[in-house]
Amino acid sequence: MKILDKYLVKQFVQTILFGLLAFTLLFVIIDMMENLDDFIDQNVPTEIIFQYYFVFIPEIIRLMIPVSVLLASLFTAGKMANLNELTAVKAGGVSIYRFMIPFIIISIIISFLTVYFGGYIVPSANKHKVYIEQNYMRKGLTYIGSNIFFQDTDTRIVSIFSYDVHNEVARKVSVQEFNKKDKTKLISRIDALQMKYEPKTSVWLLTGGIKRTFSDSNETAEKFSSLEIKGMNFKPEDVIKKQRKPEEMSLSELSDYADEQRKAGNDPTQILIEYQSRLAFAFSSIVVVLFGLPVSANKRRGGLALQFGINLLVTFLYLVFMKISQAYGKNGVLNPFITAWFANFIFLIAAIINLKRVQK
Repeated sequence: MKILDKYLVKQFVQTILFGLLAFTLLFVIIDMMENLDDFIDQNVPTEIIFQYYFVFIPEIIRLMIPVSVLLASLFTAGKMANLNELTAVKAGGVSIYRFMIPFIIISIIISFLTVYFGGYIVPSANKHKVYIEQNYMRKGLTYIGSNIFFQDTDTRIVSIFSYDVHNEVARKVSVQEFNKKDKTKLISRIDALQMKYEPKTSVWLLTGGIKRTFSDSNETAEKFSSLEIKGMNFKPEDVIKKQRKPEEMSLSELSDYADEQRKAGNDPTQILIEYQSRLAFAFSSIVVVLFGLPVSANKRRGGLALQFGINLLVTFLYLVFMKISQAYGKNGVLNPFITAWFANFIFLIAAIINLKRVQK
């Protein structure tokens, strides 16, 4: 590695770390001010507040990595241009493309690390964050395992009023079976007070209920004290998993959940969008470097204030493109892959066009 490369890498990495630290502190302060009333009203202990922000920091870092990378690339190149260091580099026969190589290599490394960080470490931290919000701050409180509705098969719908996680018992359960040929026709419905999983036989046992059978001409009803239902495609751990938020799921869990939804006849589009969005957001660091560096390669008035303004503008435009594409994707207009990667594609095209305009 040449002296110039070492210098660029050092300046680039230091600025990224500074940006992450500054943005994280700012984010925490703003969020703390927003949640201050909840902390006071719910008498949240001080140690729980520290826990909350400790597990919240990974999510903040994940969100701020592309912003910090963009800021670092603009700041490093802009500072060198203002100090005429970039002019000296060009005079030494180093083209803008060669100048960008250390930035791109570091960005690629950061992107791959972000895939793992955002795909596995952040969801694990978010689980504890959601737990604190529900149990101490009373935010988004649904009591784990309550009001559960899901499609078990292409013709079966299961609803559970509440689920006791500790005893693995579902209460106020309804199992509805529809005709395979005409899915608007209900052929049977089972309502029970409780449902418990029998691990030895791998079946669900319903107790204290009634089973109704429907045909074109009549309806029959039969009470039961206990009834085994075979062919159910879920287990106790799946009941809780179905209530988990996407932000609590790792990349592997999101992929498995999308497959489960597809097999059950449900539309997995939103899950696939979340999966692809995490990957696309991780690799946005490369795109913003390719887009931002040529902008700062030329000396211009405004100095660091201008670089920071450009950073905010590019970040805003990126988020706008991302939100627009996600809106179209969730409505089924765009493919999940295109939905998630659309903003990256647009900025990558803009970066290539901008690079061709930069003087070698």
